Amino acid sequence: MHTSVDAHYKDHIKPRSPRGMHTSVDALSNSPRSPKGIHSNVDTLSGSGSGSPSKNSTSPRSPKSPAGSLRKNTRHSFSGRDGRPKKGGCGGKGTWGGLLDTEDDHVIDPSDPNYTSHEEEEKSIPRTNPKFEDFKNKTKVIVEEYFDNDDVISTADELREINMPSYNYYFVKKLISMAMDRRDKEKEMASVLLSKLYGDVIDSPQLYKGFQKLIESADDLIVDIPDTVDVLALFIARAIVDDVLPPSFLTKIVTNLSIDSIGSDVIKRAEKGYLSAPLHSETIERRWGGNKNNTVQDLKIKIDELLKEYVASGDIKEALRCIKDLNVPHFNHEVVKRVVIMVMEKRQAESCLLELLKRAAEEGLINSSQMSKGFGRTIDLVDDLTLDIPNAKMLLQSLISKATSEGWLCASSLKSLPSSTERQSVEDVKVEEFKKKVGSIIHEYFLSGDVFEVIRCLESENRSFLGALNAIFVKKLVTLAMDRKNREKEMASVLLTSLCFPSDDVVTGFTMLLESAEDTALDIPVVVEDLAMFLARAEVDEVLTPKHLEEIGNQFFEPNSVGNKVISMALSMLKVRLSGERILRCWGGGGSYRNGWTIEDVKEKIGRLLEEFECGGDTREACRCIKELGMPFFHHEVVKKCLVTLMENKNERSWILLRECYSMGLITTHQMTNGFGRMVECLDDLVLDVPDAKKQFNNLVKRAENEGWLDPSFCNKPSEVVLDNGFL
Repeated sequence: MHTSVDAHYKDHIKPRSPRGMHTSVDALSNSPRSPKGIHSNVDTLSGSGSGSPSKNSTSPRSPKSPAGSLRKNTRHSFSGRDGRPKKGGCGGKGTWGGLLDTEDDHVIDPSDPNYTSHEEEEKSIPRTNPKFEDFKNKTKVIVEEYFDNDDVISTADELREINMPSYNYYFVKKLISMAMDRRDKEKEMASVLLSKLYGDVIDSPQLYKGFQKLIESADDLIVDIPDTVDVLALFIARAIVDDVLPPSFLTKIVTNLSIDSIGSDVIKRAEKGYLSAPLHSETIERRWGGNKNNTVQDLKIKIDELLKEYVASGDIKEALRCIKDLNVPHFNHEVVKRVVIMVMEKRQAESCLLELLKRAAEEGLINSSQMSKGFGRTIDLVDDLTLDIPNAKMLLQSLISKATSEGWLCASSLKSLPSSTERQSVEDVKVEEFKKKVGSIIHEYFLSGDVFEVIRCLESENRSFLGALNAIFVKKLVTLAMDRKNREKEMASVLLTSLCFPSDDVVTGFTMLLESAEDTALDIPVVVEDLAMFLARAEVDEVLTPKHLEEIGNQFFEPNSVGNKVISMALSMLKVRLSGERILRCWGGGGSYRNGWTIEDVKEKIGRLLEEFECGGDTREACRCIKELGMPFFHHEVVKKCLVTLMENKNERSWILLRECYSMGLITTHQMTNGFGRMVECLDDLVLDVPDAKKQFNNLVKRAENEGWLDPSFCNKPSEVVLDNGFL
């Protein structure tokens, strides 16, 4: 090495000396031809070591060499790694580096003759995260092994061992994207795995982010998977059905997507193609051949059943035993979530349900992690719960505070409730203002009987269509009517029929009435009888369905409570034969606040309007006349007379009228079925005038079945149809 350096120096300073190495060293230290002294030596030493002058030497006798070979001067690497020397003349293979160099303190100088703008670009490019790359590689192996062995537990353990929870969203994305390109078996396995890992291994934000990444990459996925829209939409719908994703995911994610993107199509398909379909939960669960063992849906049903039995019996030991027998400790957060929701729905059961959670926590049946996850999942759903339980956020905050104070919930591990203080205050102001005005609206209605004016006033006061305001109006209307004469009670029932409030709002209103019934009884001693009659009348008028009545009854399970007595009396009224007519005329009305009509009057009116329609009347006008009769419980008479006319005249106009009435919701399935049932009873008499009446009737039943008008039970045994609230 010394000889090489010596020779290099001699070529530039003086003729070659035969004295060898020692002469070279002396020359380096004493030569007057090196004005920079030791710096010249340093520059020479930091060259390539091949005897040629250094590229960046500052010696006046070391000018830059002319461009050599193309390979030497090109700035693009010909090897797989960066072998370029560092700026300043040092670095590169076979060199010692600069004497004063540190590892990362080199600054790019734009005045450097060798500076290029590419250097800053290269320096700004972030280096790949080796941890994330390692996680991605391991994830692919884990997913492939899971598809081979179908072992959920070992898959969960492997994911825990990696211990990178901040990257779990990538696992979600990889799992589903790999399953999308495989058979239904793997798709079902992927959905089951997500349900098992959710809350225990993968938390809600990571799972949410994983699905978000999938939707954002849908435009790329469709290149390799043509049916991406359908398959990914089904995965999202399945996650919502399994309570892995909240329903609000659809509305939140769509705001970040362009209208013409594939991701937007996926959201639309999930919402309208799967989640809006009747019985969608069961359909989605079985789409990929699931339900071969206990699925998530089966566990949810069992949890619901044991909680209902516990509320009814109060046997806490049996309830704890049932939770233990489920043998799904990783899924106990579902028990917590359902208990919390049930408490918010059934306020009377709060003490016993919270006691169940407290005992389960104290006995170690539900650990603190599962308890926190259960409350956390409820927090995720609170926006959706608010649609059915207007004060859900306030109730949930109260439950969290109570559980924390009793020591069986760690509030610090929970996320904060969505901020809605301002919105709540605004809604509270609206409620207070509405309460002040609703009384005068009802008083004016009792004086004038103008239904349309009430509708106009309500639309003006409730422009945001808040369900809470509708419920308040129902409660106030019935309360004021109960303290007046039968005329006002009849008018109140007619108004409820005319307003067409959503059934849930009416249910909430009656629930509020029953909750305050004990206080109301101080002013109105016959509150039980009056409320029972209002409830029964609401069912006869089809404002409420039997299912809604059962739903209200579930809120009041204590035998001696006023609410329980009201429900029992209402059900007793409805079971009596020909109860429809009696209840409709309980306050002297007949579907309006005027004096009621007799049944014969109604039949005559129906006969006349159908005759006018057969003579060329307008379908819409006929529907309007039927509606103005104000007797929805008697629409089966319209169905019967239309069928008789159809079989006698063989004219399709009557069928067109029935189709229009059904499509408008004017004639319900229940009334349509009753009408066909009454035809069964009079067929023998009709045969005397229409010999082929039975044959025609069978054909009409098949047509009605195809139209979806009839209850399935009637199609099986039409002769055994039982008429409820009807006339023979």
